[in-house]
Amino acid sequence: MTATPRVLGGRYEVGELVGRGGMAEVHKGYDTRLSRPVAIKMLRTDLARDPSFLARFRREAQSAAGLNHASIVAVYDSGEDQLQESGGASVSIPYIVMEYVEGQTLRQLLGERSPLDPSEAAHITEGILDALAYSHRMGIVHRDIKPANVMIGSQGEIKVMDFGIARAVADSSATMTQTQAVIGTAQYLSPEQAQGRQVDARSDLYSTGCLLFELLTGRPPFQGDSSVAIAYQHVGEAPPRPSSLNPEVGPALDAVVLHALAKDRDSRYQDATSFRVDLRAARLGRPISAAARGTAAALGAAGGEATVAMDLMPRGTTTTVLPAAGGSEPELEPHGNTASLPPIGRDPDEEPGKRRGLAYVLLIAAVVGAVALLGLAAKGWLDRPPTSVAKVSVPSVVTLPEATAEAKVRAAGLVPKVDVVTNDAQKGLVVDQNPEADSQAARGSTVTLSVSGGPGEVQVPNVTGFTLAEAKTALENVDLKLGTTKAVNNTDVEKGKVVSTEPGADATAAVGSAVAVTVSSGKVTVPDLVGMTRDQAASALGDANLQPRTEYADSSEPENTVIRQSVPKGKLVDLGSSVTITVAKPAAPAPTTETPTPSPTQTTPSPTESSPTTTPTTPSPTTTTTTATK
Repeated sequence: MTATPRVLGGRYEVGELVGRGGMAEVHKGYDTRLSRPVAIKMLRTDLARDPSFLARFRREAQSAAGLNHASIVAVYDSGEDQLQESGGASVSIPYIVMEYVEGQTLRQLLGERSPLDPSEAAHITEGILDALAYSHRMGIVHRDIKPANVMIGSQGEIKVMDFGIARAVADSSATMTQTQAVIGTAQYLSPEQAQGRQVDARSDLYSTGCLLFELLTGRPPFQGDSSVAIAYQHVGEAPPRPSSLNPEVGPALDAVVLHALAKDRDSRYQDATSFRVDLRAARLGRPISAAARGTAAALGAAGGEATVAMDLMPRGTTTTVLPAAGGSEPELEPHGNTASLPPIGRDPDEEPGKRRGLAYVLLIAAVVGAVALLGLAAKGWLDRPPTSVAKVSVPSVVTLPEATAEAKVRAAGLVPKVDVVTNDAQKGLVVDQNPEADSQAARGSTVTLSVSGGPGEVQVPNVTGFTLAEAKTALENVDLKLGTTKAVNNTDVEKGKVVSTEPGADATAAVGSAVAVTVSSGKVTVPDLVGMTRDQAASALGDANLQPRTEYADSSEPENTVIRQSVPKGKLVDLGSSVTITVAKPAAPAPTTETPTPSPTQTTPSPTESSPTTTPTTPSPTTTTTTATK
């Protein structure tokens, strides 16, 4: 016998359990009204007893429902279900109805194969950052970015989950309880979360850096025996370079991860868009930001890993040794007096005199060695045979086309070397040369030609959902300009927000060029609803971001069919407007007058009718006897 499924809100059938976390359970469900699968997240019973938590959950469920982005799991509905306990008490269980994504979590993917290819890891993280850029603009900080909260769809789409509940739990801004149990996942906590300080969007970026580190290496940046031990490492220890654990990770990707994991939030990426731009540049082999290179250089100088910084610097660039980032260790929770500990690298039992004597010996040995080396170098220089190299005049090739300049340099007995540079000059023209024109150079030596590659190209940021002011700022941050704007009708984007750009998001455009923008007019076209069923019409209005209202009227049309709509089809109305649909119902039958049924009548046989069994025998006249009086 099949059990009757539990139904929430008179609409959502609760199916099998598909996931369980520390705060909620997720079931596969079915929306009986719209005939589609959904995911239903229900809060644990013990958390649902807290009235303040219930209030926060309702508020955050509403905020999460306002997030409309392709890389965020959509929230369709929320409500509360009354659960009857064994003792007879009733408890209200909040639930959220979400988009059902066919696929697996990033945690499951890492369980199957780890680490990921660097290009795949960067691509997945770009999708996460795209979602975070949108949620941060909408005022929602996730606070619990980790592989278990990221879905990989069957078509490879990236979906970030758990915006509403994560914010509700973190409403108090504290990340540690009285018992020092970390709320959230310790491996992905930002330093400010670990210290119990206020968090902001940059905390999500740190957590994303931890996630990217794990995708690249197969393990989080910090590991320990307890959550508190890991939290202390987030605050006080520098992360290892990903390439030290996976040689396939390049220097640029190393720098992006290290910049995202900067301890001081002012020193890491300041927004998800800049993080995403650098990550994409590293994936495509393009230059990354100076800020990321600077972080890598600082960590290299502090930890003896200067090769990271050198690999990121253009050839010929002068390098400067920088001090360690921050200058000092971040302050931790008090955990003991360190004044009695000996200085690093010094034996407490060693006498000062012995140390000074050893230093003198080493100094003398160094001086003797240096004198010997200088003597050998001088002898080699004096003993070398004299050489005579022919000199030629370097021709002037600036402003010439690249091919012409190369030919002219070769004709002078020199070897041209071309460097393409970003420049406002016409593409293909020589804008500089080294050595300079008319100087003397050895025959066969190299002349470097700086050839204009045009003004250069940058990636167009994704500004969908931005206001015009926000879009203008985002474009100017990458040296682009806001171009023409055009209002278009759109069912998904609020009035005044950007719908699309030309060139589109992630396309490349010349530095300083204008990007045309289409902006939502806040208007939508009312669809033709007449002839649809009531559910079909409600769904069509919902897709157009309109509110359906239903009236019923007697009609000869098929039952539950829309026969009228209050706003004519094709009319432009504001997003969220109400449209009344009139739905047919069968006409009531006409009243009937009851006619009395006549009672059955008894038929009396005619005297002339006879029956062999009922007609009396009449005496014949000849048999009648008349009695006379005697």
